[in-house]
Amino acid sequence: MSQTTAAETPAIQDQPAEGSRLEKRESEGVTTPIVVAENIHKTFRSGEIEVHALRGVDLTIGTGEMVAIMGPSGCGKTTLLNALSGLDSFDDGQVTIEGTSLADMNDRRRTDYRARRMGFVFQSFNLLPVISAVENVEMPLLVSGVRPAEARRRSLKSLESVGLADRASHRPMQLSGGQIQRVTIARALVNNPALVWADEPTGNLDVGSSTEVLGLMQQLNREEGQTFVIVTHDPQVAALCGRIVRMKDGEIAANE
Repeated sequence: MSQTTAAETPAIQDQPAEGSRLEKRESEGVTTPIVVAENIHKTFRSGEIEVHALRGVDLTIGTGEMVAIMGPSGCGKTTLLNALSGLDSFDDGQVTIEGTSLADMNDRRRTDYRARRMGFVFQSFNLLPVISAVENVEMPLLVSGVRPAEARRRSLKSLESVGLADRASHRPMQLSGGQIQRVTIARALVNNPALVWADEPTGNLDVGSSTEVLGLMQQLNREEGQTFVIVTHDPQVAALCGRIVRMKDGEIAANE
């Protein structure tokens, strides 16, 4: 993939201030917005059938937050996550991330931006089964143009951060469900992203593995300041988040 030039790279604004300024904002209960969504609409059409998946959603997420998006099946949770992250388009409204509007980026710039500033954790893991854990983790780095030796170094460090340094050479089929999801988290964090999006990250895990993965995500949020936005139907997941956004029929029904 070709590299985005300096002129094309979207400006990164509103980064967390260091030292006392950040501590002061946190002590006052105020964080810098990292995601601002305004009046987001999304309609799916199939012939004469229209499904209004998002109906004028407004949502602000602060830097360093851990936010759960909950609601019944079909309420628009995943559609909202895809719209906010730029994985999918929307019909009307605006999404701003780190001070930059997604609408101001073409497809290539959005792809590059996601590779550099976002991480993704999905229910289905999305690991390649024929390569090792470290090779799976380093893929986003190689795609974004990082040299192989540096990509390997950073990937091993990321696996170490999730407690899997000793499983780096194992393929996914040689790992437990919880370990596979930890590899996915290591891959999501290897670029030190500003934002991590997670869609039902414990949906395919047993209770023990779910607890393990949730504890890791909570630790990374607390110690590394990673911002997590988690789509979930699981009250156990939501209970570990600092805020719960409840959706119903494509709208924000409650913000707890």
